[in-house]
Amino acid sequence: MNRQHVPHALGVAIVTFFVAFPFVYTGGNYDYIMHICIVGFFYAILASSWSMLAGYAGQFSFGHMAFMGVGAYTTALFCHYFFISPEPTGICTEFALGGNYLIIKNPIGVTSTTLTQDCLAQAMEKWDGAVAITRMPVWLGVIFGSLVGGVFGLLIGLLVLRLRAAYLALFTLGFSEILRATISAEIQITRGQAGIELPSLFENGITIAGHVFSKTDKIPPYFVMFFLLLGCLVILYWLSRSRFGLFVRALREDQDAAAALGVNTTRYKVLVFVITSMMAALAGAVQAHYVTIITPNNLMILQMSLVVAMAVIAGVENFVAAAIGAILIEFTLEMLRTSFTIGDVTIDMTLWRLVFFGVVLMLTLRFARNGLLATLIDYFRRGHVAAETVARHKERGPSDSVPSEAGRQGHPRD
Repeated sequence: MNRQHVPHALGVAIVTFFVAFPFVYTGGNYDYIMHICIVGFFYAILASSWSMLAGYAGQFSFGHMAFMGVGAYTTALFCHYFFISPEPTGICTEFALGGNYLIIKNPIGVTSTTLTQDCLAQAMEKWDGAVAITRMPVWLGVIFGSLVGGVFGLLIGLLVLRLRAAYLALFTLGFSEILRATISAEIQITRGQAGIELPSLFENGITIAGHVFSKTDKIPPYFVMFFLLLGCLVILYWLSRSRFGLFVRALREDQDAAAALGVNTTRYKVLVFVITSMMAALAGAVQAHYVTIITPNNLMILQMSLVVAMAVIAGVENFVAAAIGAILIEFTLEMLRTSFTIGDVTIDMTLWRLVFFGVVLMLTLRFARNGLLATLIDYFRRGHVAAETVARHKERGPSDSVPSEAGRQGHPRD
């Protein structure tokens, strides 16, 4: 196999491995390993989309987890407060919707003394099971969450498009912390630190090829997150190879020069911000339905730092490397949740694993600034380019590439 074909063959092998894995792995810790894979896919979407934003466009943002939270909380609020009923409650906020009614449940906070204030619960108690209430579709909440994330990305993008380098990072960091603090303080609607519970991705189960999966089975959410990751990577690849990607890279290299050449820098900076924000919001919405709860702790700066570190270690300028690296790093960090004994000393790696992760990050920044996986991918790509260059020179021959002595004498330099 030629060296230039190795990355493509490896990519096909990785996809094949993850497609087959749920059906061939039979370990006793099956659910745990599947959970790690799902979380790894989630972080891979965040790391790859952030790589597009920071590595390709040169926009270093600390607000990626905030957009993830926007998507998660949007679908959480949508599914928690909105219902469809064939009959009006008479006590909730409601609107006629065809032959049914859109019911908006009133917020009741988190204290036990206010549980009876739930207007929908009072109505259902009065109906005594005679009226069936329907939750809003999960997929509709996920789409809605992604769109709201895009709207937030558009607004923030328009605000920060003139900022560069540290100013953009500080602005998005402030936005992220303001959002987290607001959600934590608002206990009536968002329920503060208690969080909001969500229905699972397949609350009533799902039947695929005659096999019935319950809402707790790992295979359906596994493939939802995996194919969501593949879809994001395909979109990012198409964008990077298109005219859009060319202009985005021009913004990273020299924004003033790109503007002088007629590139609408405002348009492309906002577009890349909106696209990556929607990807983060979409991943957050799906992940929230998978774990069935969302809290403000998911928006902490530590989570954002983890995403950035994953992308940097793997290769911040290569979104495929960032995605693969995020999966490997998540798996490694989870496998380090163990302890071992040396003599009389017991070392709990659950506490030390982040130290190990930090050391790897520092070594990467010192000795492999392009990232560990990206450097490996570039090695095969450079070999391909070098081979093509040598072949081209051989076809042209030495007489075509090197001027003759007579030619040099006949055309002296001025």
